[in-house]
Amino acid sequence: MSFDLLAPHYRWMEFVLAGDKLQRCRTAFLDRVAESRKILILGEGNGRFLRECRRKSPHAKITCVDASARMLALARERAGRGAGREPIDFVCADALAWTPPESGFDLIVTHFFLDCFQAGQLESLVAKLADAAAPGANWLLADFQSATAGWQRYRSRLILWMMYRFFRVVTRLPATALISPDVFLERNGFKLRAREVRDWGLLHSDWWQHDG
Repeated sequence: MSFDLLAPHYRWMEFVLAGDKLQRCRTAFLDRVAESRKILILGEGNGRFLRECRRKSPHAKITCVDASARMLALARERAGRGAGREPIDFVCADALAWTPPESGFDLIVTHFFLDCFQAGQLESLVAKLADAAAPGANWLLADFQSATAGWQRYRSRLILWMMYRFFRVVTRLPATALISPDVFLERNGFKLRAREVRDWGLLHSDWWQHDG
């Protein structure tokens, strides 16, 4: 799976297809975790969330992992530099093969990322990230979902069907359908603190917290 081909076009594609909806999902609970000091971000893409995260938590140590070298270059450029800010550790790696070099992250972020994986991959990945989390750590995620009823349900299913087929062709996405990570998060000691649903049930933003 690689988003290198899409990297130069991702920003305008997101704007045309969704306006600012995805960014609002990414930042929905950012104020709640602004005191974080050790942050792990996976699948960041071109750095729009990273820039806001660094602005809210300028002294946090941030590790940013993405399999796309082109996306990481965009994220590095967008994050910029600033006096008194901790340097960001940019890691180009496949999240499934990558092992966190240390534990104790008090914030884990996986926006529009966990939907890329099959169930078995997702279960393994969530467990690995949970092992790298500090007791009481926060986990922010934003993602797509299927609405539960009415025309919203048919709309969301059609959009998801088109998305998965597009991304499987362009990025070799391993997933063929959306798998909710909720059960895996709960199994690894995380509890849902808050959830916001947007765009007629298609999008959601979550704030999870470790029960340790």
